[in-house]
Amino acid sequence: MANLQLERETSIGMQVEDLWDVQESKLNPTQKLNACFENIPVSAFPHTPQGIEIKSDASLAEAVQILAQNKILSAPVVNVDAPEDASWIDRYLGIVEFVGIAVWILQQSEPPSPTNHSPTGAESAVASANGMPSSAELRTLGSEDASITAGDFFEALTSSEFYKKTKVRDISGSFRWAPFLALQQSNSFLTMLLLLSKYKMKSIPIVDLGAGNINNIITQSAVIHMLAECTGLQWFESWGTKKLSEIGLPTISRNQLVTVHEDEPVLQAFRLMRKKRVGGVPVVTGDGKKAIGNISLRDVQFLLTAPEIYHDYRLITAKNFLLAVKNYLEKHDTRSPMLSGMITCKTNETIKELIQMLDSLKIQRVYVVDDDGNLEGTITLRDIISRLVYEPPGYFGDFFDGVLPLPENCRV
Repeated sequence: MANLQLERETSIGMQVEDLWDVQESKLNPTQKLNACFENIPVSAFPHTPQGIEIKSDASLAEAVQILAQNKILSAPVVNVDAPEDASWIDRYLGIVEFVGIAVWILQQSEPPSPTNHSPTGAESAVASANGMPSSAELRTLGSEDASITAGDFFEALTSSEFYKKTKVRDISGSFRWAPFLALQQSNSFLTMLLLLSKYKMKSIPIVDLGAGNINNIITQSAVIHMLAECTGLQWFESWGTKKLSEIGLPTISRNQLVTVHEDEPVLQAFRLMRKKRVGGVPVVTGDGKKAIGNISLRDVQFLLTAPEIYHDYRLITAKNFLLAVKNYLEKHDTRSPMLSGMITCKTNETIKELIQMLDSLKIQRVYVVDDDGNLEGTITLRDIISRLVYEPPGYFGDFFDGVLPLPENCRV
């Protein structure tokens, strides 16, 4: 299976190489890449071995267990009430993520805003039927409440009836797409790459219209791995040997970087990520110029899957979180990228070197530092993909008008 995956990844690179040579000479390198990727269908992308789906009537606890056991961060949600002959758009409710579950839980723990409305009748009915408090009641656990940052808070939460009885379908309103944005197998690589970069998609399902199911799921990480396998090919080397500073990276500078101090509660880190729409924050010390580690939205899984590791902490600070997770992984998963420490790079490194590092360490972002180790910015997988292709004028027409009301610098 591994050899087959490698062959398909190499095949994509060779297809680009062959197409590169026949493009019009008047095109610049970026235009050539766009033209090449427009001529390769997404059906050529290596299939992921995932194939995991979660039923809509599964509880949050069951969904977390499925994701953790299969070491995946998200999975499609199948509507158990859909007829057998349903089309894909009726068969699936969306894609549920560790992040989505955790953020939804955090939303329930925040104090009500003066602009918040009372809970809907449906919300109260769901809560009552499951024998649990409504979200309004849970919101009385404000961010200032010390118990919510104590080491036993998530241990109590994950053993609660609320966590065990709330169904995945009950939080479907938190899914980004309804059901989700999907591509057909005939759609192009260019479309896929633009969705994963400019349009901020973390993963894209590829659907089989005839069978009404998901044929493949392409992630940002999978694209970076594909690029890493293209090392040595002419088109990749001509692009990949450029320095980060030459292609405008990092796009997020030090002044724009969202950080959390090591002594702040770890929940503050996750709330900042949700509020600022970023996928990760560096944990900083002292004057905030240097970082001791990184916390990403995906790391919230450790609050749900191993809450006992914080039991002895009076307060789960960002620093305590990093230490507890590190100790846990040293015993249970020595290959975890979180054991690699703070991963950094400098602007004089090449895009190829960065791709190879991100792929080998299986991480989503890297922090840019100067010669003294001071933070200068961050680079994500999406930033790299966005430098590979561009959106031609009118490419998507008016499809996204009003669909993606996200801020310009959204980083999720």
